[in-house]
Amino acid sequence: MSLLLSSKVIKDSGIQFGTSGARGLVEKFTANVCAAFTHAFISCMQTEFNFKQVAIAIDNRPSSPAMAQACAKVVQQLGLEVIYYGVVPTPALAYASMQDNIPCIMVTGSHIPFDRNGLKFYRPDGEISKEDEQAILNAAAEFESIADLLELTINNKAAVQYIVRYISLFDSQVLIGKRIGIYEHSSAGRDLYVPMFEALGAEVISLERSDEFVPIDTEAVSDADKQKAKLWSKEYNLDFIFSTDGDGDRPLVADENGDWLRGDILGLLCADAMNIEALAVPVSCNTAIESYDRFSHVTRTKIGSPYVIAEFTELSKKYQSIAGFEANGGFLLGSDVSVNGKEIKSLPTRDAVLPALMLLVAAKEKPIYELVDDLPQRFTHSDRIQNFATEKSIAILSEAKNAPQEFITKLGFDDYSVECINLTDGLRIILVNGDVIHLRPSGNAPELRCYAESGQLEQAQYIVTKSLENIQSF
Repeated sequence: MSLLLSSKVIKDSGIQFGTSGARGLVEKFTANVCAAFTHAFISCMQTEFNFKQVAIAIDNRPSSPAMAQACAKVVQQLGLEVIYYGVVPTPALAYASMQDNIPCIMVTGSHIPFDRNGLKFYRPDGEISKEDEQAILNAAAEFESIADLLELTINNKAAVQYIVRYISLFDSQVLIGKRIGIYEHSSAGRDLYVPMFEALGAEVISLERSDEFVPIDTEAVSDADKQKAKLWSKEYNLDFIFSTDGDGDRPLVADENGDWLRGDILGLLCADAMNIEALAVPVSCNTAIESYDRFSHVTRTKIGSPYVIAEFTELSKKYQSIAGFEANGGFLLGSDVSVNGKEIKSLPTRDAVLPALMLLVAAKEKPIYELVDDLPQRFTHSDRIQNFATEKSIAILSEAKNAPQEFITKLGFDDYSVECINLTDGLRIILVNGDVIHLRPSGNAPELRCYAESGQLEQAQYIVTKSLENIQSF
């Protein structure tokens, strides 16, 4: 039987790594493509680590179980043991694997539509780096074509450990009197969140569980979901609404009025509540982080958790407690930290539960909306054009970089003047009046994202809407 070469199979599939994981159309993730990625990943890990097990978990996408079975078949063929955790949040899988010092694979497309999927890879010590991604793409691992899939039995350890990680920080009455709504939809963690918050004393109401996959994007909350949160808040007299994206690593939380918080504002409040010294955050995050003046140091990175994590190494040389978060709300704990007199272990990958829990605890003193109002009043908004070719986005940004003043005029902002531009990731245009227009192609899907920041929420929303409308027109 002729052998397949992982690098060739991956290249021919057209699947590449985005800002977080390998993503592509479901039809491209054949059994052999999943096998090629798995062979390449394990071969790369075996050059650095000794291990006898590999953990695998999935989200609720219809295509995820078969992809997991293909990955698991490879693990078995290589003489390693498969630990299958079933449907759990990505951070739950990552945390369990780090405690066991073994690599793991998460089958998930995160927030992108159900006709797409992806693979996230974790080293025994955490999320893979950009260098690891290139090593996986270029690995020359030979393997036989996958003929049949491996039947899998679910192990509940990752789910249990994830719940214990958080309920062990506080006593069982810490959330007594709080009414929490869990917007379950198809989130990978929907079966964990109710018992978790109930164990801390909260009264929990389950909301809108879906048998169909729902692509929740925490950076571009739909008008329908904005309306739902307000209605739920009033109908059930809720203090808090919690949800996540598809794989449970990006939080979506609403305050007492049913208003969804921006992810970077949630991250800022969490970092403050945890007394974090130094932060690494992407360039797209709210500038209130610096002007709030609660942190010894803030580093700005390119967008994507690998870049935030890479900065942790530098920060750890000078600071004891370090963390990061993204505009999508995912919180990354870069060091062990003491919370409520108890140590919580580092988890250098996006997590949805920690920022939500810390905000709830902080809200025992004053309402969430007041905590938000106490922050420097800078407002961000974002949205995206879906099914927008990456090549098209790159061409538009190239034109804009060469003539930013002419470009914003083309966007319809004739009376605005450009102060400077930032090319850390995409094109970030800072205007003389302090407003910001930031454009970049998504690293996960054919989308053009637009972020805006202003002293008024309505202005930030106006900038995004007008920019995307005019981009589509030309």
